[in-house]
Amino acid sequence: MEQLSHTNADGKANMVDVSGKKEQLRIAAATGHITLNPETIRLIRENEIKKGDVLTVSEIAGIQGAKRTSELIPLCHPLKITKIDVKAELDPTGVLVTGETRCVGQTGVEMEALTAVSVTLLAIWDMVKAVDKDLRIDEIRLVSKTKQDLI
Repeated sequence: MEQLSHTNADGKANMVDVSGKKEQLRIAAATGHITLNPETIRLIRENEIKKGDVLTVSEIAGIQGAKRTSELIPLCHPLKITKIDVKAELDPTGVLVTGETRCVGQTGVEMEALTAVSVTLLAIWDMVKAVDKDLRIDEIRLVSKTKQDLI
């Protein structure tokens, strides 16, 4: 079995040392979905949710969440994120959330992309829970992860 990167020789949790890795442009994208009742979708579309503009507020929450990923996920490196893009869009069954994160660094930004999507979905849940008791978050997944050498 291959040695896990986040454990030391004794099997204890260990933050990976990335100091020897070169800096590269790192990009990650993730998606997720929250299923809502048709009436909840209508209320969001018509901006009638009492807590405010659900899509805009949740997108901002996702951006804030991505910036705090290293505080939430043990052993996750704090990164100098250069871009976070979060989109929450109504679809026929609820809201589809997409998130992309970028940084120039020595390790990837996939945890930040996944955190952005997850926090966005949780913010939507919080904003509509009073009017919809059948909420379901699912399909959270990493869509892509790339790295490119710098010029």
